[in-house]
Amino acid sequence: MRLHVADHPLITHKITVLRDKETPSPTFRQLVEELVTLLAYEATRNVRTREVQITTPVAPTTGLWIADPKPLVVPILRAGLGMLDGMVKLVPTAEVGFLGMMRDEETLQPTTYANRLPDDLSDRQCFVLDPMLATGGSLTAAIRYLLDRGAVDVTAICLLGAPEGVKAVEEAFPDADVTIVLGALDEKLNEVGYIVPGLGDAGDRLYGLV
Repeated sequence: MRLHVADHPLITHKITVLRDKETPSPTFRQLVEELVTLLAYEATRNVRTREVQITTPVAPTTGLWIADPKPLVVPILRAGLGMLDGMVKLVPTAEVGFLGMMRDEETLQPTTYANRLPDDLSDRQCFVLDPMLATGGSLTAAIRYLLDRGAVDVTAICLLGAPEGVKAVEEAFPDADVTIVLGALDEKLNEVGYIVPGLGDAGDRLYGLV
């Protein structure tokens, strides 16, 4: 497993605004979209491409196109939906699947309640969108779900992560082609499994209490 923590003042600035409890949902949603686009530049560094011959207004040249099969973007419902627009703006040719997972607040274990993904992901590059890497349970389950269906490599994009969650994913996939891209690596988890200092419940801050 590989870990990349973004180190850029624009990313840190936007995350600081996200952390502020006074930031309203509309601003929060806009910042999440902007942050994901910035993080996706790093996350897609190794996206597969193929050479193509084109002609510019001046001369013929060789360029690159995203190769087939197209990357698959998988937001984890519901909070991951808030990251989707920022990702597909950068990679508009990607296909999109959905995976519904939730954490039992007592056991902190993930459960899957919905999926809209191909059964066969052979030779696919997958990009998982999940704002918070806390205990690592949900992300580990999502990555395992994709790898078991044939995905060749999986990259997770998270706004924030805790050391405990990073360790859990690393221990689950020590030799798999898995990458985690974080906007920031925070201090720890508290006694109820929330990231400290964190930003609260990302789903609630994106969409309100439901």
